[in-house]
Amino acid sequence: MSAMIQQRMGPREWLVFGVLSVVWGGSFFFIEISLRSFPPLTLVLLRASISAAALIMFLGLSGRNLPASPRIWLAFLLLGALNIALPFVLVAWGQTHIPIGLASILNATTPLWGVVVAHAFTADEKATPGKIVGVLSGIAGVAMMIGGDALAELGDNLLAQIACVAAALSYALAGVYGRRFKAMGVAPVEVAAGQLIAAAAIMLPLAMIFDTPWRLPAPLFQSVAAMACLALVSTAFAYILYFRLIETAGATNALLVTFVIPIPAILLGTFLLGEALEPKHYAGMALIGIGLAAIDGRPFGWLRRARASTAAPQG
Repeated sequence: MSAMIQQRMGPREWLVFGVLSVVWGGSFFFIEISLRSFPPLTLVLLRASISAAALIMFLGLSGRNLPASPRIWLAFLLLGALNIALPFVLVAWGQTHIPIGLASILNATTPLWGVVVAHAFTADEKATPGKIVGVLSGIAGVAMMIGGDALAELGDNLLAQIACVAAALSYALAGVYGRRFKAMGVAPVEVAAGQLIAAAAIMLPLAMIFDTPWRLPAPLFQSVAAMACLALVSTAFAYILYFRLIETAGATNALLVTFVIPIPAILLGTFLLGEALEPKHYAGMALIGIGLAAIDGRPFGWLRRARASTAAPQG
């Protein structure tokens, strides 16, 4: 039986949430540059392998070892399949048939699936009206930020769309499944390393068979640098934060980061690439903010108490 999870995030959880959104928001930039030299399956293999090696080195330097229990490694294998191997491959295949914008909107359904899965399989993360309204508002915000052009493709390439939705469901299942490691006594950094090792083992034969990476031309320097940033920052470091957030705030709250990822990605494009923010971006950010507030519940509670205090008769 896993430990009870707090439903609302405190300042520390919100800080971790914000850093994670920035780290994962930058991953789209690194992936785009990496794909100039590495095909999708090889990219996933390298991303998992390099980040796993970095975390193993970190554990060794800190005097810690990975668990030896076969039961824990079986759990790592399932988590690596649900959280990395399966969704990464599904999204990579899906994006070869549908626009990135539409794939991003479908990926933003992850928290909605998270609410459903957590309600079905946990005792302390049940669905509430606030969560449902908040999730729908967040999805609407992501869709607005990306734009209506992406939604125009919604009727085409049904299998690719199903693949992206299946990836979102896989992320949600992984988020809820990842809760069990706290009860097993496995620290977040060990969970991150274990799932990455498992994912690399899964991806190795797939990349060897379908990408034949030994036949690829020498990679570009910028692709190698982007891959290093993707693996070390947007994967190894990010998953430590992610599993720490699951451990303290629960899967439903941790999965909400999917909504926020487009915000730092767009802001990075604005400040680093000179791209202009449009009204739809501001409107989308507002809807995402409203969604997060509805899920957390406290901002609306503060407003109700302030309104009641103002309306109370003064004696």
